[in-house]
Amino acid sequence: MTDYDVLRVFCGPDGGYGNELGVVRDGSVLPEREDRQALAGKLGFSETVFVDDPERGAIDIYTPALRLPFAGHPCVGTAWLLDVPELVTPAGVVGARQDGEFSWIEARPEWAPPRTLRRYPSAAEVDALDVPPPGEWVYAWAWEDEAAGRVRARAFPGRDDGIDEDEATGAAALLLTDLLGRALNITQGRGSQILTAPQPHGWIEVGGRVRLER
Repeated sequence: MTDYDVLRVFCGPDGGYGNELGVVRDGSVLPEREDRQALAGKLGFSETVFVDDPERGAIDIYTPALRLPFAGHPCVGTAWLLDVPELVTPAGVVGARQDGEFSWIEARPEWAPPRTLRRYPSAAEVDALDVPPPGEWVYAWAWEDEAAGRVRARAFPGRDDGIDEDEATGAAALLLTDLLGRALNITQGRGSQILTAPQPHGWIEVGGRVRLER
């Protein structure tokens, strides 16, 4: 079996929750895309990262069903694990920094895959949602406290690949931040926390806590 680390990314303030991430630190053991895709499907995490060059931060990201040019929680987690100033993804170079308990990346919203950002009138309505049928990637959100920038969100990938709900989704948070044009403090899923902040020239920072599971 290929060696890999398991992280939880975008953990809550008490260190709980967060979205699991698999990271294969030595991507050379599985150089072929089809083999990487097969392992990502077998592991079943919402994303699995293969590190092709740990010093440059070159990475390759897969869901259980497809390869992604960029994704938020894999970049936040891998940047924390490798402790590098940037990551090289097929979409572009992602800036990275550590700030106390938070790991941050800086990316562009146009790198994120398309998402349907669906606003609801209240956080309670987001909490009450059932998983929608496959077909559309939906990021359901509502203001918890608009003045403070606090958002309640849930994410439904709609891919029919075993991931009915994504516990914490950096790319969708990036798109929502771009749409609203302001810093956000997002509670997603069962209790994960994502922080975001617009930056000059269209860049957006996305940050959260990372824990090493094994």
